[in-house]
Amino acid sequence: MTVIVTDQGFAATDPAAATPEAQVLTLPSDTNPREVDFAGASLVRVEFPSFADGRGFTIGRELRQRGFTGHLRATGHVISDQYAMARRCGFDDVEISDELAARQPQEQWKFRADWQSHCYQSRLRHA
Repeated sequence: MTVIVTDQGFAATDPAAATPEAQVLTLPSDTNPREVDFAGASLVRVEFPSFADGRGFTIGRELRQRGFTGHLRATGHVISDQYAMARRCGFDDVEISDELAARQPQEQWKFRADWQSHCYQSRLRHA
């Protein structure tokens, strides 16, 4: 089983499951984001095989820059310390395992949910 993490904490329901006919595209971390055809996809899941593998952040950012406006989800081994980075790269939420959710409870994720206020760029803009 998995847990969906949003800015409000652990979601009771999957925010991307609004329509049963949703087209889901799952991308492994070694995907070249410039070659992805996301036409028709309402949900793109980007896999993170390890918390030390940051290629998924690049994939997410590139898809947003190329015009993907659907739901973008990081899935796999993303830790709470990386939540703000995932949101800044364009991910809407994160999908983690029940085991990771038990080790890193909701409060640790919510602590990082104010990702727009506590980033380097926003501190520079307000200085």
